[in-house]
Amino acid sequence: MQPTKLKIHQPNSDAELQTTGGFLKLIKIILGFVKPYLKWIIVGGTLFFLAANFRKHWQEISEIEITSTGWMYLAVALVVTLFAHAWSAWVWLGIVKEFKQPVRPRWGLQLYLITNIAKYLPGNIWHFYGRIVAMKDSGVALEAAALSVLLEPLMMATAALGVALVSYRSPYWILQILALIVLGIGIHPIILNPILRFLEKSKFKKKLSELPEKPACQLDHYPFRPLLGEVGFILLRWSGFMFVLLAFQPVHFNQISLLLGAYSFSWLLGLLIPGAPGGLGVFEAMALALLSHQFSAPILLSVITFYRLVTIIAETVGALLAKLDQRFLDHSHPIT
Repeated sequence: MQPTKLKIHQPNSDAELQTTGGFLKLIKIILGFVKPYLKWIIVGGTLFFLAANFRKHWQEISEIEITSTGWMYLAVALVVTLFAHAWSAWVWLGIVKEFKQPVRPRWGLQLYLITNIAKYLPGNIWHFYGRIVAMKDSGVALEAAALSVLLEPLMMATAALGVALVSYRSPYWILQILALIVLGIGIHPIILNPILRFLEKSKFKKKLSELPEKPACQLDHYPFRPLLGEVGFILLRWSGFMFVLLAFQPVHFNQISLLLGAYSFSWLLGLLIPGAPGGLGVFEAMALALLSHQFSAPILLSVITFYRLVTIIAETVGALLAKLDQRFLDHSHPIT
């Protein structure tokens, strides 16, 4: 009797490749279809989440009263938030100087505050674009202008993540230290310059066709000052949030670290997640999720609503004051 021979068929690699290629093509088509609507999905989802919570706790929210002391705290929050935006403008001017551009500080402050309100427009890049165009028209090198507005949010994100890591109490403190070290290495010019160049091309190449193919300017040293400045900005914004919270209820000392970490992380996600103009909705949803186990939902919903209102008023007042100064008081050239 002849022994039975087993034939092992080799897998059809061409067929597998065809299947994989077809699957990837399908994913690409789906992503291409969803991408234009992604920002609206994100904004819509976060706003729906907030609206559902408001509806659920509306009765308790309507019973909350703000005392005269509470209104005083809200006024302080407005002043602190306005100062935070002015501080952010000074930090950005420091970044512009990193690229050796002689921008006059008063003009730079006006430009930053006036364009800042444009971040609430769909797309979330028009405040950046406005600064680049204004600096270019005033004689600032186009690439330096583009790099300065790209480096600023990167420094903000690094500062916010660093503050969140430092303030978060965890038994895995070694991992936190390692994360901070990685974060610090990540903004070294050797790593940061290629990232800035990539972002410059991907974000502004279509709108700013005059950008050079080869880099004409870049960071020459570690951006220590801008990073410290952005840490100060995050702390100032958090202080404004704290004053709004104090308008509704007292805060215990042992809650400060939690509040700082939750605020920094929520603010970071509001900055990074695409499709949320000015972090609208994303910040509020994350703050509500992270702090709901420490504070009641009606109080938190009231706080995040008033904080957003305070922020928008502060940005509007800052833009208005800068515009009035630019029109009636300051007529000198933007370049020193």
